[in-house]
Amino acid sequence: MIVLHYTAMKDAVAARDWLCNPESQVSAHYLIGRDGTLWQMVDEDARAWHAGAGAWGACADVNSRSIGIELDNDGATPFAAPLMDRLEDLLRGIMRRWSIPSARVVAHSDIAPGRKIDPGRRFDWRRLALQDLSVWPEPATPGDAWVDLRRAGYRWAEGQEDAVLGAFRSRFRPDATALGGAPDRVDAALAAGLAAGFPCVD
Repeated sequence: MIVLHYTAMKDAVAARDWLCNPESQVSAHYLIGRDGTLWQMVDEDARAWHAGAGAWGACADVNSRSIGIELDNDGATPFAAPLMDRLEDLLRGIMRRWSIPSARVVAHSDIAPGRKIDPGRRFDWRRLALQDLSVWPEPATPGDAWVDLRRAGYRWAEGQEDAVLGAFRSRFRPDATALGGAPDRVDAALAAGLAAGFPCVD
């Protein structure tokens, strides 16, 4: 799979230097600057330490099954157009080389709800989905939202429901005012559409 992150640092150079510093104990395969500059820091067939603890579907060791892309953004501002253009080109190549389906391009917050919130509400997932570089659900007949979220790939332990719903809304309902609570009818319809159209089969 491919996991998207934001850097939350002063600029891309600072993020690059930190990701390349052994003391950080983190790494990523790619970093894209706001101006579209692209750095590859880890070979695609090598493990990078970008995901941390988390899971998606049956995969509980995301670092061993994913390519991590860091995006130069603070989480509060729109993602720059040159960055998005470069990201789209990069995704096309990675997905082609590794036969990664669009449903396996995920947010860091998807695999680690509550622990991570990136790339956040300002990231344009619908733009990627329109190019088959990610997914966007069509609302379907609402069912049990929690069952459908698990079918789509989300994993959580008891007591993490607010965090999971927050991650889901951050990605698919970025204008929602609440991040937790009980799923409403819109949540349930989108979760049903996601599970029906893009079930996690891994």
